Amino acid sequence: MNTRAFSFKTLRAQFEGLEGRHPGLWPPLPRLLCPLLVTLLVIVIGGWLVWSTQWETLESGAESERKLRTEFERKVAQAHHLDTLRKQKAEVEARVLQQERQLPGKAEIDALLAEISQMGAVRGLQFELFKPGQLKIGEHYAELPIEIRLSGSYHALAGFVSDIANMSRIVTIDRIALTQLREGALAFECVAHTFRYLDAAEAEQKKQRTPERKQQVLR
Repeated sequence: MNTRAFSFKTLRAQFEGLEGRHPGLWPPLPRLLCPLLVTLLVIVIGGWLVWSTQWETLESGAESERKLRTEFERKVAQAHHLDTLRKQKAEVEARVLQQERQLPGKAEIDALLAEISQMGAVRGLQFELFKPGQLKIGEHYAELPIEIRLSGSYHALAGFVSDIANMSRIVTIDRIALTQLREGALAFECVAHTFRYLDAAEAEQKKQRTPERKQQVLR
């Protein structure tokens, strides 16, 4: 008789007829395997419950590590280009300063208006209206609109506009209207806008008003 077949039948026989019998009356092999299986099941279930929480914590930590690594690499790249960024900042500040120098101060605005009026007179134009409007306080500068109405030849008017465009100060013109008066003469209407920088008192007043406006908006 085959010893292996005999052993298999003997082992299988120990697992037959176990239903309804007290575990203490089971054959030796089932009594040994039963607590081992229960212990293994408890270990697997308990381990899963514990490890699942730890696995989530591990994943969260790994995600935080990736974010911190990305932020670190970005800051390292910025540090490598720090000299370039400082140079660019200096260039921007220089351009801003240059533009600010093109804006007249509060004490110079009257001289600028007189200069515009003089340009028209030199061209032989006749002023019918030269009316500065209400000053508009902006974030960093103030804007002064001027209503202008004058008359003269086409070439004189074109020269006047060219003179304004070539001024060292920033002056813009819009709402232009031309009307034929008689042969060789035109009526010219426009609104010129001059700009000046805010003095220290106006800038401080602007800063104080900004929080108040924000609070009004929130309300």
